[in-house]
Amino acid sequence: MSRRQLLRHGAWFGGAVVLTVVGGEVISHVGGTPASAAAQDPNALRFVQISDSHIGFHGPANLDVTGSFTRAITQVNAVGLQPDFVMHTGDLTHLSTAAQFDQVHQMLGGLRTGKVFTVPGEHDSVDDHGQKYRATFGAGTRGDGWYSFDIKGVHVIALVNTLALEKLGHLGVDQLDFIQRDVAGLSSDTPIVVFSHIPLFAMYPMWGWGTDDATQALSYLRRFSSVTCLNGHVHQLFSKTEGNVTFYSATTTAYPLPHPGQGPAPVPLTLPAGQLGDALGIRDVTYQPGQHALAIRDRKLT
Repeated sequence: MSRRQLLRHGAWFGGAVVLTVVGGEVISHVGGTPASAAAQDPNALRFVQISDSHIGFHGPANLDVTGSFTRAITQVNAVGLQPDFVMHTGDLTHLSTAAQFDQVHQMLGGLRTGKVFTVPGEHDSVDDHGQKYRATFGAGTRGDGWYSFDIKGVHVIALVNTLALEKLGHLGVDQLDFIQRDVAGLSSDTPIVVFSHIPLFAMYPMWGWGTDDATQALSYLRRFSSVTCLNGHVHQLFSKTEGNVTFYSATTTAYPLPHPGQGPAPVPLTLPAGQLGDALGIRDVTYQPGQHALAIRDRKLT
């Protein structure tokens, strides 16, 4: 992807991306917009991804991250049909304090969905290898917080790649073994959805935007006809397809980060007064199994 294309497809969206799985097809639209006819199918799997709320952040890039997260939750509750689950893909908190985790837990309780899932970000394990995160959100998980489940014919895998950071994200031997064993008995036509905080592809390794052992993890998924990986961390929309695997980076409810290579480091961007709202945008994505091309529509949120 060229730098021009990268900038074009890196529109920032401060809300929630709603994805619907219908017959193995992943259709993307944005919370608050009308769902497609396929999304109205009662047999479809509907879920919402939110990410990088950074509760506890204080800085000029966003003076009210709690208010932004509240608006995102309101947006999720306005999607129309109740989603089957909501997934928060990490950096729930900014400094991983017990008070911040409690605040996020209470706020997520306002979602109108029967199930809420999370994976941790690096900000959720600042000083304790994620112990406070797991005390609040780790029920039913394995190891350092990874897990999987089946829902409406789709197999969901939630990974933790933020605890052994050198520069890139890292899964580790135990989690790689979990992935291999987890999918061993599944039919190759089972749609797979994978959540992680840090991308499972090399989006921009210079900034740590990638996972050093992701290739090994993805090797266990290559036999499946439809694999969709969704991550947070980079605070901007981005998509990439490698064979049968499509990757989607989500944006944030907190503050934007620069596009890859724009500036020396991924630090919070403070936009000119009045322009934070103008930076909001939406991305509609359709993933058709068996095809490598993505149907992408980026447009400003009105």
